[in-house]
Parts: sequence; C-alpha cells; structure tokens
Amino acid sequence: NISPDSGLQVGLSGKAREIKESFDKVMFAFILAFALVYMIMAAQFESFLQPAIIMITVPLAFAGVVVALILGGHSVNVISALGIIILVGTVVNNGIMLIETINQFRAEGMSIEEASLMSAKTRTRPILMSMFTSVVGLIPLALGLGEGAELRSPMAVSMMGGLLSSTFLTLIVLPCFNIFVLRGIEGLMGQPENEDEDEEDEPEEPTDPAKPELGLEGGPL
Repeated sequence: NISPDSGLQVGLSGKAREIKESFDKVMFAFILAFALVYMIMAAQFESFLQPAIIMITVPLAFAGVVVALILGGHSVNVISALGIIILVGTVVNNGIMLIETINQFRAEGMSIEEASLMSAKTRTRPILMSMFTSVVGLIPLALGLGEGAELRSPMAVSMMGGLLSSTFLTLIVLPCFNIFVLRGIEGLMGQPENEDEDEEDEPEEPTDPAKPELGLEGGPL
C-alpha cells in the first residue's frame, strides 16, 4: 500500500496520455465549433433566441452517431469524433431552413402553430433530398473503399448516422420546440398569443354631421 503522504503522484503516460490529450483537443475543437456556429447564426438572424432553438439539432444527431457506430462495429475514437465536429456545422442547416420559413409565414400573419406546421410541410422534401445526397456521397468512404479509407471510415459512419437521425428528428422536434419556447416566453412576458390579432382595425373616421354630403354635381343632397 502506498501512503498518500509519501509524495508520490499517479498519472497517465505513454499511449494512454496521448489518447487523453487527443480527446482534450477534440473536445476543445467541438466547443469552439459550437460557439462559432452560434455566433454566426446570431449575426444572421439578429437574435440570440432563434439560434439557440436551432442548436437543438446538434444533440439530436448524437443518437444516430451512437447507433451507427455500434452497427458499423466502430469505437468512439478521434476519427469518429472529427465526424461529430463536422456535424455541428452541417445539421444546423435544416434548422436554419425551418426557422427562416417560419419567420416568413409569421410575417404573412400566421400564428406560431400554423407557421411551424406549414414550414415542416413545405421544407420536408428539400431537407430530405439534401440529406440523402450527403449520405450517398459518404457511402464509399464508410465502406472503406480505396487505400487508407479504412482509417477514415469511422468518421463517415458517424456523419451518416448523425445526418439521418438529426434530419428526421428535426422535422418533428424543432417545430414543436419552437412553439414551446415562444409560447413560454409570451406567457412569461405577458405578450398576446398572436401579435397580428391584437392589431385591431382602425375605426373609420366619423363623418361630421354639420358638413352636408355632396351629391353628384357637387351640391348638397
């Protein structure tokens, strides 16, 4: 038994130390990518709330990454972690498309629920088409075809799983989450459910009874 007061220190060395340092660098890169994507979207939407809603698409990709790595027989390593970092800047595209469409429908006078539903309906086809083209393009890399491709296969597998899960879950979760957040903020701030409904039609200006109405020839009736 080693006494705690003996002045000895226990630490990783060799390959275990290199693996820990590699994962620390990957984690820093993931946090940096997450922050940069959020700041870019905040500048684009001129809002801090909508980019935060869109970033919910990133955790939705993790489930697909885990399932894909298990089915593909790969482990969580630095190469597969690089695929997760790439997903941070990829899966948010679907959320950007949905939120932008929701904003357009709300500008036309729709409520939050109607705009979210119509956005999911109108954007389902282009989102699925872009997702399937990306997944099909990753198939050769995932199969390990070519020299040295087997080293990059975990990255392609993690990206394919993340794209599949994030795309299908985003079409369902993101509109519902957007409604939940906006309605919750309106309830806390005491704002009306639909801003357009509160804008009542301006009353018509009353006619002056002392002023006679003019006839067709300009004279009083």
